[in-house]
Formats: sequence, structure tokens, C-alpha cells
Amino acid sequence: MKKGTLIITEKPQAASKIASALVDKHKEFVDKGVRWYEFEKNGEKFYVGCAVGHLYGIAQKKGSKAAIPQFDVDWVPAYETKGGEYTKKYFDVLKKLCKKCDKFIIASDYDVEGEVIGWNVVRFICKQKDAKRAKFSSLTKEELKNAFNNLEGSVNWGAAFAGETRHYLDWFYGINLSRALMRALSKTGGFRILSIGRVQGPALSILVEREKKIRNFKPEPYWEVFLQVEDLNKNKVEVKFPKEIKKKSELLKFKQLGGKKGSAETRSKDEEVKQPIPFDLTTLQTEAYRWLGMSPKQSMTLAQNLYLKGLISYPRTSSQEYPNGINYGKILKSLKKNYSIVKYAVNNKPTKGKKTDPAHPAIYPTGEFGKMTPSERKLYNLIVKRFISCFAKPALVESKRIVVDVSGLKFHATGKIIKEKNWMAVYPSSTKENKIPTINGEVNIKELRIEEKQTKPPKRYTPASLMRELEKRNLGTKATRTGIVDTLFSRDYVEGKSMEATELGIKLVDTLSKYSPMILDEELTRNMEKELEEIELAKKKDLEKEKRKMLEKAKKDITSIVNNMEKNKEEIGRGLSDANKEMWDKQREENKLQKCPVCKKGQLRILYNKRFRRYFVGCSNYPECKTTYSLRPGLVKPAFDKDKKNVLCEECGWPILISIRQGKKPWRFCFNPDCKTNEEWEKQKAEFKKGLEKNG
Repeated sequence: MKKGTLIITEKPQAASKIASALVDKHKEFVDKGVRWYEFEKNGEKFYVGCAVGHLYGIAQKKGSKAAIPQFDVDWVPAYETKGGEYTKKYFDVLKKLCKKCDKFIIASDYDVEGEVIGWNVVRFICKQKDAKRAKFSSLTKEELKNAFNNLEGSVNWGAAFAGETRHYLDWFYGINLSRALMRALSKTGGFRILSIGRVQGPALSILVEREKKIRNFKPEPYWEVFLQVEDLNKNKVEVKFPKEIKKKSELLKFKQLGGKKGSAETRSKDEEVKQPIPFDLTTLQTEAYRWLGMSPKQSMTLAQNLYLKGLISYPRTSSQEYPNGINYGKILKSLKKNYSIVKYAVNNKPTKGKKTDPAHPAIYPTGEFGKMTPSERKLYNLIVKRFISCFAKPALVESKRIVVDVSGLKFHATGKIIKEKNWMAVYPSSTKENKIPTINGEVNIKELRIEEKQTKPPKRYTPASLMRELEKRNLGTKATRTGIVDTLFSRDYVEGKSMEATELGIKLVDTLSKYSPMILDEELTRNMEKELEEIELAKKKDLEKEKRKMLEKAKKDITSIVNNMEKNKEEIGRGLSDANKEMWDKQREENKLQKCPVCKKGQLRILYNKRFRRYFVGCSNYPECKTTYSLRPGLVKPAFDKDKKNVLCEECGWPILISIRQGKKPWRFCFNPDCKTNEEWEKQKAEFKKGLEKNG
């Protein structure tokens, strides 16, 4: 029997899009809840399956000694690891499809991680040494057809080896150093899930350094001086002395200006404000945070959803350039159906930034339309507006500057008027209009105003600005930085919207700086990133050698770090112990909600059930009182107002809780089952349960 070709994708949506793009009719099968596709083309059979959950990961070999440092690892099926059990059904379907095929095409995301996913399926499940490669940046029918008509003849070996090496490095550093930390803490009798890694360490160090500057900052007074002046035509304007006054004694020369006359000169000029450049991933996440209030994780998840729906190009890109091949005109023509602002796209060529990416272009809308959630639509609109603005004319702004000279002291006022909006009519802009009159010649001083102010500490990083900083310092990658930010929050190293380092985070950095400074060394991580980039761009004959070289060096460095931590584990443990206790006490206090309405003695608290991996509310008077309340999925925390007080439900007065789920907007809810606000939630649960029963 003639065998067919297996097309390996990552997500079910991608598998469906590919099958639909390559033929008009295909068969869809469901096996253990997993969808896969079959079709014939040019007399050949094709099968399309997906590798959801990555299917393979690095893990310690069974039977190896529980030693630190630990390097005895291998690639293992994800279903054999904790939390990866759900991948077994995808593994089994691909294994079954492999037996029907003797040709293989990797069609996972065209990046380092996607290459590793496809390569693992090819070598471990399909038992093949190589496969063809489909390269595409969007899931449109046209681009998919073109990709499969022009297949690359081999695995992208540079990306595959770079990805595999990164997996080993992250495991070696993350597991060994985290275990050493927890071992040190356990010496003091304490316990907490701690982690540190080759990127996580420097990232936390950046935040702690900023936090210390804020805490050690001592405000100093300074003064700003303003004059309100009036010309002979009764035109008034307030002008400001451009320098801050640091010494109070210097104010005397300004106080003597009252009642004097001065001379004014107004200069104005037209300036072009350049259009935005195309979105790379970091800029998209930064702008989504700035204009939409979306966290980097949320915008990344939404962008991935839009990509899988075929509405935008691949989002994990470093490029800030649109290539000619994406057919701008066709996309703009399609967008015109729903966006009247396309009329501003008058340039034939778009703007471009400095960064390029050999794998994918800058993020762009494909011109196709489909169903979107409200959050997806918000992000999609931002991407569309950015795309259109790159083809618009520069904005024309009139800048006006008034200089008033009084006894040799010069005061300034500036204004702006947008004369031609152009791209500003398309995409959000921080340019604000500020109209001021034109004043020339003699002016009278009508009022002198002096404001006393204080210097302010540097601002804390937000998730978006931290990701920008990590990119600037070449720490991590476009695909990993989002996860680093999430981990810092989940480990309680930082808290709050403006990433305030906790006592635990500060103490961890202080302790590591003293006993294992190499963990926090940016240069070490930066050099690794450069070497990984070199592997990605290298030829196959050098790759295995380069991988081994990097891993051997990493093993030596990690062994040195771990030995040093072991030697100082009691000191490290003591250094972390007090901060750990403080965090536990703080969290216990925060998790107290209200007096138990049943026993009237205990306090209702947020607790965690390890077996079911769910948060719930229980009474502190347990086992005498067994009152419990089930909660919505996700990480659950109390909602606090700006004064750190519990936010109460307007309907029933019970405390409001927040459920935080990966890639989703935080959800505020009342946990009182009898509250009116929960009627809709209970209805949704009942419908969901009915749907499960119906689908067997």
C-alpha cells in the first residue's frame, strides 16, 4: 500500500487552516477528542496532525541520582511529566498517522521553538532523520499555498539546534540553581517554591536595583518660577523660567521683577512628525499596555489567537519592516471595507524601523475578517491602525515658542497646533495641542508665581517597560521575556502593577550578590544569547559541536555556582528565612476575608487545594467548622482599593475577589453563592455542565 505525507502543525486551528488551503475538500476525523485531517492531492494522500503541548520536554532521566548539580537528562514525552498528561492523546494520534506515511513536512511556527517542536515529532515519534519544511508568516490561503508549493528541502537545522541547546541550558540553570536555593532555605526549616535562572536572575536584579534607588531616594526641594505677561493688545500668556531653582536664596532676583516691563519675541515653525514604524512583538506589547492597558502576556495570547484565525501575521517577530511580498495594496483594499481611515494610506511604501528578522516580517493584518472576542478586536484594531499609519503622510505641526526677556532673565512658553493630522488621524498619538497667542514687543508683568516642589524618585518598571529593558540589554528572547515577567510575579518576587520588588525579591538578590554573583551576571546571559544566535545562523556540520561546547561550559559554570551555594547554604538560608516568613505572614493576613457567617468564630480565608489544584474559601475554625466556598479557576486574590482595604460587593457586602488566569483579563467576582451577581455565573456553569453531558 502506497504511503502518504504527514504535515505536522502545532495548533488544531493551524491544522484546519492548512487542510482547507491546500484542497477544496478534505476529511475531518476525531480521535480521543483530537481532530486530524486527510485529503488527496495529485494522487497522493496527505494527513495533517497537531503537536499540542509540545509533546516532548527535557526531564531528569529515571533512576538517576538525586544530586545537585544534575545534568543526567533527556528528551521525554510530555505526558510522562506532571501537568503534561493531556498531551498523550495528541502523541497517540501523531504516532498512528506516522505509520501511514513515509514523507514528512514540518509546518509548525517558523521560529526556534516551532522548529524544536517539529523536529522532536520527526525524530522521536516518526523515527526520521529529516523532513521538509513549510515556511509561512500568516495562515491565509494564498500564503499557505505558496509555502507548500515552495517547500524547503530540510529541517531548519540552525533553529532546531539553537532551540534544543536553549532547552538544555534553561533546564540546567533553572532546575539546579532553584533546587540549591530551596535546599538552602530548608536548612532553616522554611519552605517556599523558589526559582532562579540565567535570565530571571538578571531581570530580578534590574527591578531590585530600581527599588533600592526608590527607597533610598531623599527628596530635595526646588522651585519653579512663572510670570503672567500681557502685551499692548491685552494678549496674556504665562511663561516659565526654564531652569529649576535649587537654592531658595536665588529666588530673590525673581521677586524683584514685579511691576517691571519686558520684551517678548514669538517664533514659530512647521515641523513634520514622522509616522510610526511597523510593529515587532515588543513594540506591540508596549503599545497594547500603553493604549489598551493589556499586560504583555495578555496581548501575546490575543495576538497568537488572531494569528491562528488567519487575521494577522505571525506575532513573535523582531522585524520592524514589511517586505514587498505581502501585497500591501491588496490588504489595504480589503481593510477599506471596514475601515474608512484607509483613505490616509497615500504612500506607496510603508515606513520601516531598524530591526529585521530573517524568519518573519513585522506584524500586519492579513486583510481577512472573522469572529473575534471583544479583547481580540481591541488588539486587532490597534494592529490595523498601526499598519495603515505606516502608509500615511507625516503629521504637520506648528510649533510656537515665546521668549520673554525681563532684566536679562529669559522665560519661555511653548505651544503646538496640529495643522495636518495625517497619520495622527489613524493611530493614537501623545502629541497634544496647546494654543498660545503670538506676542511680540513690550509686555507688562501682571503676576509672579513661585511653586515649591520636590524632586521625585525614579519610576518603577511596568511589565511592558521591563520587557523593553530586557530587549535593550539583550536578555532573553522575544518568545521568553513574557514568561520571565510572569514568573517574577508568581514567585512573589514582585507585586503590583508597577512591579514593586518584595522583601523576598530584594533579599534574594542581596543574598545571591554576596554568595553567588554569577547568577545575576548580565554579561554571562548576554554572551549565551549571542552564541545561541550564532548557532541559529550556522551550517549543520558545526551545530552538534557548538551545542556540546556551550553545554560543557554551562556545566562547569553551574557546578561552580552550586558548589559555592552548597558551601554557603546555611548563610543563604538564613538570608532568605526572614523575608520568607514575612511574605507568608503578609499573604496569610491578606487572604483573611471576613468572619465566618456560619460558626461566627473563625475567619474565612483563601486556601489552596493541592490535589485539585484549585483555590477555595474555608473557615479558620476547621475542623469544628467545615464551611467552604468554591471559587472560579485561576490564581485567586482579594481585591484591594488604593488604601489597601478589601473592596466589598455592592449587592451583598461580601469581599470581592480577583481570579487571574494566564492570557485572560483579571476577573472580579463576589464569592457569596447567594449574591445576585452570581446568578449569571451559575447559569453559565449549568449550561457548560449540560454541554459536557450532551457531548459524552
